[in-house]
Amino acid sequence: MASDGGFGENGRTQRFREGGSFEDEAGYSRAARIGPVIAVSGTTCRPDVVGDGTKAQTVDCLQRIIAAVERLGGSRDGIYRTRLFLAPGADWEEASSAHREILGDIAPANTTLYVHSLIGDGLLVEAEAEAWAEPAGGAQ
Repeated sequence: MASDGGFGENGRTQRFREGGSFEDEAGYSRAARIGPVIAVSGTTCRPDVVGDGTKAQTVDCLQRIIAAVERLGGSRDGIYRTRLFLAPGADWEEASSAHREILGDIAPANTTLYVHSLIGDGLLVEAEAEAWAEPAGGAQ
């Protein structure tokens, strides 16, 4: 796992990459931060969770999102928006239950919807999020 450890060349952007092959293939970062705003890319579960059902996949997605936010200096409490994309065969009630279990106490704005499919065999859930963090170097 790699983070640029600070601001990018333009003096404002930080990026976090987990090092997965798809990040290189598609040319993206798991998350990016500009000022206090952190955006987390669509995130699926780790390969060892595929096959464990909708709830387990959702929990894993959200835990990966929280970790990405924290790597860029944010916190779980700063997550203000989430989106859950469900593939055919996913159980929306299990996804919602997992969201409530992981983030219910902070209750971010959320959209949950079914999509035609997800890229990757056995994937039922993809999640993305936005978070607000203190500006680097503390409140200004």
